[in-house]
Amino acid sequence: MATVFDGRLVVAISSRALFDFEQENRVFEASDDRAYMRLQLQRLDEPAQPGVAFALVNKLLAFNAEAPRVEVVILSRNDPVSGMRVFRSARHYGLAVERGVFTRGEPPWRYLRPLAAHLFLSTNEADVRSALEAGVPAARVLPHSRHAGAAHPDEVRIAFDGDAVLFSDEAERIYQLEGLDAFQNHEREWSATPLAPGPFKPLLEALHRLQRAPAGGMRVRTALVTARSAPAHERAIRTLMAWNIEVDAAMFLGGLPKGEFLREFEPDFFFDDQTRHVDAAADHVPAGHVAAGITNRPPAGTG
Repeated sequence: MATVFDGRLVVAISSRALFDFEQENRVFEASDDRAYMRLQLQRLDEPAQPGVAFALVNKLLAFNAEAPRVEVVILSRNDPVSGMRVFRSARHYGLAVERGVFTRGEPPWRYLRPLAAHLFLSTNEADVRSALEAGVPAARVLPHSRHAGAAHPDEVRIAFDGDAVLFSDEAERIYQLEGLDAFQNHEREWSATPLAPGPFKPLLEALHRLQRAPAGGMRVRTALVTARSAPAHERAIRTLMAWNIEVDAAMFLGGLPKGEFLREFEPDFFFDDQTRHVDAAADHVPAGHVAAGITNRPPAGTG
């Protein structure tokens, strides 16, 4: 009988995003995939240490205490032999992860379509860009990010940037091309008109469904953390209202560094389209780069 994930939040995640395989990856980069496979096989009975996205996955799976609400699938460039260690490590930590696709170096993003994934987390930038182009919310995990703290064991906390993440990059394009004054004037003029959806709206919608029906003692708390400030804040709020989606916190920072504010919110993950914000946030919280919007397009003439 076919298995469907209708109504579930589906998260696809690479091995290196879920577990700390940085030492093994250095072997791969210095040698070849066979040396990597041998090392993983030698360590088959040694559980890998948790990676950057481990806490997020662990908390999301806790929503399944009463009924299936979340599905986590390993989607990895690893080989099937190394995949054995991934599954054994998941079992060691009590993660109910049963499905995986291991492609031995081939791009795995195509398998996101049959999974109908709401999120893809990977350390591979090319895979993330391909996923975003295919319409799947995706982010490149920074392996050096600080891991999530333990202060909120019963809450999944996720923070999002606005433009080019939750929303389209319409306003960001004006800011990049014409400057701050033009951006503020445009957003004031169009304050009552909702922004078009950005790449991460489907994830926010799926989280909102979890939020409205807590399970297993778990809750969801979301935050919008944006460089917008008044008067441009109004359009962002009205857009969320038009989508019938609520966020629990909104920070309109007007260009202030986001890292310290995120440290206080203590998310299990933060998503932003600008590498400078992601790099700064990674010193404080788990962070991922969303390679979408005008900021991530190659300069004209570079191909």
